[in-house]
Amino acid sequence: MKVLLTGSEGFVGRHLRRALEERGDDVTGVDLGRGLDCIHLFRRGDHRKPTGFPDLPTRYDLAIHCAAIVGGRQSIDGSPLSIATNLALDAWFFRWLVDRHGARRAVYFSSSAAYPVALQDPEGRALTESDIDLADPQLPDQTYGWAKLTGEQLAAHAEAAGTRVHVFRPFSGYGTDQDNDYPFRAFVDRARRQADPFTIWGDGNQVRDWIHIDDVVTAVLTAVDQDVPGPVNLSTGRATSFNDLADMIIAEYGYRPAIRHELAAPRGVAYRVGDPTRMKTFHTPRVSLEEGIRRALANR
Repeated sequence: MKVLLTGSEGFVGRHLRRALEERGDDVTGVDLGRGLDCIHLFRRGDHRKPTGFPDLPTRYDLAIHCAAIVGGRQSIDGSPLSIATNLALDAWFFRWLVDRHGARRAVYFSSSAAYPVALQDPEGRALTESDIDLADPQLPDQTYGWAKLTGEQLAAHAEAAGTRVHVFRPFSGYGTDQDNDYPFRAFVDRARRQADPFTIWGDGNQVRDWIHIDDVVTAVLTAVDQDVPGPVNLSTGRATSFNDLADMIIAEYGYRPAIRHELAAPRGVAYRVGDPTRMKTFHTPRVSLEEGIRRALANR
C-alpha cells in the first residue's frame, strides 16, 4: 500500500513506520522533526509539491494520523492551550480526507482520555467502547480529551462521507524507546540511575492499563487488514497502580530505594483501565508487563 504517516518520528509513528516498511508498504513519513508540517500538506492538498516536501502520490491507500501534541501528564494538565493545537491538526486531516480525497482509508488515534472522568474514580471499572456516546458526550480528561472527542466526531463525519476511518483508543502505551515524559520510561530511567529516593507523582494509587507498543502496532495493522470497524480500545484489561509498577521495575533492576510520593504533582484520574474484549476478536496482547519491563532494563 501507499501509506501517509503523520507524526512518523514520534513514539507510535516510528514503530508503525518500521512495521509497515518491513511488510513492504510504501510509506511517506511527515513529521515536524524532519521539518515537514502535515497541516501544510493538508491545507494545500492539491498535488502540487509543497515547499520542503518530497514528491507525493496523488492519493494514498491508507493515511495514519499520529501527529499530535501529548507530552504526558505535565502537558495535559499544565498546557491546555498547547494541547488544543490538536484540534487544528485533526480538522485539517479530515478535511483533506473528505474534500481532497487524500486517502481511501484512514486510521485515527483517539485516546483513553476521551472517556468520561466520572467513570474513572477509585471504584472504577473497565471502560468499554460504548461508554462514549458521541451524541451526548460527557466530561473527558482536560482539553486533550475534548480534542480527541472532537476528532472522533470528525471521523464519523468522514466515514459518512465515504472514507473508511478506523478509530483506536489507546490506553497507557509504553516501550523501551519512549520519552522520559511518560511514566513507564521515567520509572525505568530512575531505576537505571538507581535513584534513591525513587519519586512517584501523587500517592501512587492511580491505576492504569499498560499495553506494549508492539501490541499497539500489531492490533492497528491487523484491524486495518481485516477491516475491523471502530472504535476499538487498545488495552489489556490489567489494572496496575503506579506504586505496583514502581515495585516491579525496582525488583527487576535489583535495588531497594526509599519511595517518595510527590503529592502536589499532577496525578490524573484515579482508575483508567480498558475492556479489551473487542480488540481480542482480532488480536490478543502478547507482551506482558513483566516482559516489557525486562526488555526495557535489558541493556544496563
